[in-house]
Amino acid sequence: MTVTIRPLGAADSAEWREMWTAYLAFYGTTLPGIVFDTTFARLIDPAHEERHALVAERDGRLIGLVHYIYHAHNWRTEDVCYLQDLFVSAEARGSGAGRALIEAVYAAADANGTPSVYWMTQESNATARALYDSIATLTPFVKYLR
Repeated sequence: MTVTIRPLGAADSAEWREMWTAYLAFYGTTLPGIVFDTTFARLIDPAHEERHALVAERDGRLIGLVHYIYHAHNWRTEDVCYLQDLFVSAEARGSGAGRALIEAVYAAADANGTPSVYWMTQESNATARALYDSIATLTPFVKYLR
């Protein structure tokens, strides 16, 4: 079956919420409803020019999502792109949806004049890392958080 990548839309709210809940559960995280509502509203609001979301769709159902954010970088004259969230449903893994979502972010970043795209994942996320290793360069940076 063909996977279609398209922008997140207002009509996707229920399926997006389901997919993002599964993504957060994968990382052992839950968030309050206000965060879901606020995030979704920002992702579909054109006034939030730095935030974007794409979805992967097959047979009229969402099977994946990606959220990405453009931001300034002091080492570059152009912005950079942070791919913050990427998720493909368990039944759709291995279908090419994850690769298609990342490549769509790459294309959007290129069109925006933002050639640098980066993201993080857990070291133990071996399945996703196999894909990431094939389409990006692993860096030696370690994340710290306050």
